[in-house]
Amino acid sequence: MSSERKRQEVIALVNSKVLKQSEAAASLDISCRQVKRLCRTMREQGAIGLIPKRRGQVANNSIACSIKKQVIVLAQNKYMGFGPTFMAEKLKELDGIDLSKESIRKILITSGLWHVKKTKNKSVHQRRERRACIGELVQIDGSPHAWFENRGPVCCLILFVDDATSSVLYAQLEPVETTAAYFRGMYSHIKNYGIPLAYYSDKHMIFRVGNAKKTEVNLSQFGRACSELGIESICANSAPAKGRVERKNRTFQDRLVKEFRLAGINTIENGNKFLQTYISKHNMQFSVCAREPQDVHVHSVPDDATLEHILSIQSKRKLSKNLETSFENTVYQIVNEGKGRRLQKSIVTICHMLNGNIHLLSSTGNKLDYKTLNVRTKDTSTIDDKSLNAHLDHLIQHKQSIKPRAEHPWRKYKIVFPQKEFALPKCLGIE
Repeated sequence: MSSERKRQEVIALVNSKVLKQSEAAASLDISCRQVKRLCRTMREQGAIGLIPKRRGQVANNSIACSIKKQVIVLAQNKYMGFGPTFMAEKLKELDGIDLSKESIRKILITSGLWHVKKTKNKSVHQRRERRACIGELVQIDGSPHAWFENRGPVCCLILFVDDATSSVLYAQLEPVETTAAYFRGMYSHIKNYGIPLAYYSDKHMIFRVGNAKKTEVNLSQFGRACSELGIESICANSAPAKGRVERKNRTFQDRLVKEFRLAGINTIENGNKFLQTYISKHNMQFSVCAREPQDVHVHSVPDDATLEHILSIQSKRKLSKNLETSFENTVYQIVNEGKGRRLQKSIVTICHMLNGNIHLLSSTGNKLDYKTLNVRTKDTSTIDDKSLNAHLDHLIQHKQSIKPRAEHPWRKYKIVFPQKEFALPKCLGIE
């Protein structure tokens, strides 16, 4: 039974003294005063008087058809792929159309441009309380994604997110997720904020060496740098455990991609310039206040030269009798004005700096002068799983751009296949 038909029958019973007004109010879930008004209207106008007077009329708070059409056109062109929330923000910011996100959602669903997402049965992960102070725990992660869609190369966004406030402390686009990329992030983070208490990452080989115990011998380059700076390096058992940075990656993959599209950005260089101003705007909108006001970053940081040496790719090598050692297919010979006998068979540290320079340090930490000799060729190279795809893409582009010259040796090869003579069957009648 429809609600209007039920109302008509109940009010008729009240007018015929079969039902009390209080009982009718409880049955219709309205007040007794409303029941009295409905009874008077039915006595004066009949059952037709109970029909709502504004049926078929446009609501006073309805959105104009012209605005709806404008929103649909913008959703099909300028804001293609935008979600209701983000589109509502951009419509107000760029087009002067002030509509709520739910109004935008209804318009997009009605026009078939947005489909309701079905919620899946997900496993329950208990929420961990945020840290109290900024700088106690910084979650770090890299997000390989098509940040420029089909307008530019696929690259990786390196993010440093504070656990207490969800503020983005560092964001930079890198061609590949590597140790050097995280070292650049650490350098910027430490110079701008200070040394944090701990970094929280996944279990990739960048952050730890297999399942080995945390000793000085088995530390990765990242773990060694954290140990020298007094930073605790913690690896999460699962992605939801470092949910702050994982959710931030998902937010950036939705919003930043569209921001790049609106700004016409399609290169890593221009994308990083845009991030310098975008991060402050993003933090103002999405950051929260920490429970405690103090900042636990250590502000007494090493000088630039020391920090650059700590945040370098370091390898231990043993010098030969003639003070030579090899590193990455290059032979390095120590230049020493004296006889240099004390350096023979000693261990030196080769530091591959972030700017590409190579520094050699003695066991006492002194910088050694050197010269490079002949370059040795190597049959194979070692590449981790996160850099493999980028390396192969580079090889494909390089191979496609190479065209063998006309006098190339393989062009001179002439392979002649011998022709065999055979006789036709006599039944064909052909001699």
